[in-house]
Amino acid sequence: MTKTIIVRARDVMEQRHIEMSGLSTVVEAIEMLRGKNADVIIVEKRNADDVYGMVLLADIATRVLAKDRSPGRVNLYEVMIKPVVSVPPCMDIRYCARLFDRLDLSHAPVIENEVVVGILNYDQMVLQGMQV
Repeated sequence: MTKTIIVRARDVMEQRHIEMSGLSTVVEAIEMLRGKNADVIIVEKRNADDVYGMVLLADIATRVLAKDRSPGRVNLYEVMIKPVVSVPPCMDIRYCARLFDRLDLSHAPVIENEVVVGILNYDQMVLQGMQV
């Protein structure tokens, strides 16, 4: 009998995200993304009772670029997804994949003790997590 190896979100998550205020502009975010080689923006909580937001490059493309809005005049809070669906670091990636499929997600923050510790997406689940 073979033992099933459980791959958890923490094992495959990436650190390629930045955290910014919702009042930051899209221009500021793009500059920071380029500088940090990141592709996901986590919008910080405003206070202890708030929740995280998230901005993906696709959100900027569809809500700013496609609508011909000035990225220097658009704040992140205007284009963010909030609240975000998050996963705990201990979640089995098989269940993460099912959650992504059911909710039509492409990315999710991995949150532990109310702090974003990484970002999970299908790429990591498949390329790093599958035992071939």
